[in-house]
Amino acid sequence: MGYGQQSPGGEHQQQGPWPPYAGQPPAPGSGAPWNAHPGPPPSPSGGGRRSSVIAVVAATAVVLAAGITGFLVLGGDGDDGKPDAGPTGDAVPRSASPGEPRGGARDGTAPLVPGWKTVVNPKRGIAFDVPVDWAVKSSGWVTYVAENGDPEETPLVGFAAPAILKEKWCRSDDDGNGTQEDTPLASVGSRAEPDARDTAEAARENARLWVYGSYAQPAKEKVATGAAKPFTTKSGLTGSVATAASTGVDGPGRCAYDGKATAFAFENPAGETLSWTFVGVRGVDDEVPEPTVRKILGTVRLVDSTP
Repeated sequence: MGYGQQSPGGEHQQQGPWPPYAGQPPAPGSGAPWNAHPGPPPSPSGGGRRSSVIAVVAATAVVLAAGITGFLVLGGDGDDGKPDAGPTGDAVPRSASPGEPRGGARDGTAPLVPGWKTVVNPKRGIAFDVPVDWAVKSSGWVTYVAENGDPEETPLVGFAAPAILKEKWCRSDDDGNGTQEDTPLASVGSRAEPDARDTAEAARENARLWVYGSYAQPAKEKVATGAAKPFTTKSGLTGSVATAASTGVDGPGRCAYDGKATAFAFENPAGETLSWTFVGVRGVDDEVPEPTVRKILGTVRLVDSTP
């Protein structure tokens, strides 16, 4: 799976599979990362599942292919790639937030689970907690998966401000190009859902697409998606939750495994649909257990957003 990354320092990297964190920087003076308008993003190495991670430098006005379409960093979304339709960065009034944390820091970013740490997506006003062994990435990081062989790397689905568990859980050179590629055990993040008809649709599609794109493609029939069900987090945030899982993934690489995903979609006080998604390897000894996934999910809450 091809993969790209730009660090906060501006270095652009290419490798795979989903989503590793080391690679080769571009040649000096190569310009804007990813889909800057003169041409398409760099061709990734390998032919497996594809994914990208981009650390957005907020002061740089460039067009990125880190979402469903290219977007401007200044005034653009960092999680779904859709241009802003209007002012969406207003702070969520704390008195109007159904997901306002009960207790903790005044801004809602203190962990609700003792000993855990908080992940915040300030653009969307979403926070949740993860165990201490997860690596929390900066709020500008965006992760997505794309179809195998797509030269444009058009994302199937993505999320921002992720936390990653065991980033180098499996390492292999499946395409034989001499580059070792890393597969993480699990990842979790959040995003906006501007095109979803309702929270049930957003939850089911996120779960399905993450499992398909990360583990099962091109075999869509190997992904089973459950019905969306009502769910309420510890903070009182209500929405829809859905799960998906693959069965019988039998790719040629040593890092080909089945996967699973849990997605929770909800509305903020402005009526915008947002989502949180966990995705990870299943059927292995150190698989993230369902009680842990649900415990993380239970901490999802609304906090003040940042323009």
